[in-house]
This record gives sequence, C-alpha cells and structure tokens, in this order.
Amino acid sequence: MKDLKGKTAIVTGGGGGIGGATSRRFAEEGAQGAVFDMNLEAAQKVADGITASGGKAEAFQCDITDRGQVDAAVAAAESQLGPIDVLVNNAGWDIFKPFTKTVPAEWDKLIEIYLTGSLNMHLAVLHGMVGGGGGRIVNIASSAVKAPIDILGLSNGARSGLTGFVAGVARTQKLAGNNVTINNLLPGKFDTDRLAATHKVAAEKTGKSLADIRAVQEAQIPAGRFGNAQEFGDICAFLCSLQAGYITGQNILPDGGLYPGTY
Repeated sequence: MKDLKGKTAIVTGGGGGIGGATSRRFAEEGAQGAVFDMNLEAAQKVADGITASGGKAEAFQCDITDRGQVDAAVAAAESQLGPIDVLVNNAGWDIFKPFTKTVPAEWDKLIEIYLTGSLNMHLAVLHGMVGGGGGRIVNIASSAVKAPIDILGLSNGARSGLTGFVAGVARTQKLAGNNVTINNLLPGKFDTDRLAATHKVAAEKTGKSLADIRAVQEAQIPAGRFGNAQEFGDICAFLCSLQAGYITGQNILPDGGLYPGTY
C-alpha cells in the first residue's frame, strides 16, 4: 500500500487510542498525518510520536460539530501539509444507557458528533478531492448499527443516519467516477476504551466481574479474541489505498466472524 506515500490524511479523534493507531499506520505507509482532536495536547502527542519515528504529522485542535472550526482546521492542514487525500471520521462519544433514561441534550450531542460533525468533515474535503483527482473517506461507526445493543440505542440511530447518507452520496454525486470513495467501517468488538465501558455497564448490571464479562464476550467471537488497534489501522489503510478503488458506498464489518451475513 505504498501508494499512500506523500498523501495527506486527516484522522478525527486522532488523539485517542484507535485514532492514534490509525494515524501511525498511515505514517508507516508514508502518508502525512493531520491529527484532528478537540484535545490538542493528545493530538500533539500522537503527531510528535510520528515525527520522532521519522514520519511527518501535525496536530490540529478541532471540534467537528463547529463548521467554522472544521473549515479553519482543514485550511490549516492543507496549508501545512498539502491537499487532503484521505479522511477518516473517527471522532466519537457515547453514553451507555437505555433510551428511556436519556435526555434531549444527550440526543443533540450524539447527533452533532456522529452525524452533523461527520457531514461537516465530508463537505470540507470533498470538493478538493473531486477537483484534485480523487480521495478516500472512511467513516467509523459500529457493528451495533447492524446488530443493536440496547445501551447504545442513541448512537446506533445517529450512526445509522450516516450509513444512509453514504449509501446515497457515494452514488448520486458520482464521486466514484472521479476516484473518490466513501465507505463506512462498522467494527465489532475491538479492544478499546469504548468496549471497556460497555463491559463496566454489563458488570454492574449482572454482578459479574469485568474479567468474566470479557471472557464470555471473547468466547462468542469465532476468532476467539477481540480486535486490536493495529488491525484497525491496517483495515483503514487498505480502504484508503489505490487497491480499494472499486469499493465505495459500503458498510464493512470487521468483527472476527461474530455477525456472519449481517450487512
């Protein structure tokens, strides 16, 4: 996948575990990293690590729900690193409780992050990608969109809106004809802070230990384990490569075989 060499890749939520791993994976392929995060210190730490390893990356503070901040951050990234070739919409936030126990302010926040924020990022880069000869966008959602979890009902709804958007825009805007692909990645159980939070809720609800909850869930996965951050970055790197140029408008579920036939 050396075709990513010299490309400029934005990863939102790039200061976190999965976002950081994805940024580092792109750097391994020679891409220039634009690490976007509300937490500038976290983004800078990832960017500094990439630079120390011989790569090139810059950190940018950005609240993706704020259109002005998005436009300014993308413009700054282009000024420092060049035209945007890759966008990974990874930024997220969740609450872990049934819908009947939520309040409207929580609905608004989830919709702003998962749907409005992602749309802001799409709009900020798509014109440049089309005019520049192509680009890749990958949106990070969750397998819970297709195999719902009761305590993630709100984020399921917001993320489902994004999957519907991508199915339409990837086709109606004829982006693929200009070498622009947009796909949704719906990961299963990857070893992340988000997964740990769901384990905590399950432990509190059942009275079981965190270790027991983890063991039971791992046993349910045909691969026998949770996914890891490195694998996550590998999948993103492939979807953003030239080799994946015939894949667009799709919901892709890397889940170790947990939900076969779910698409």
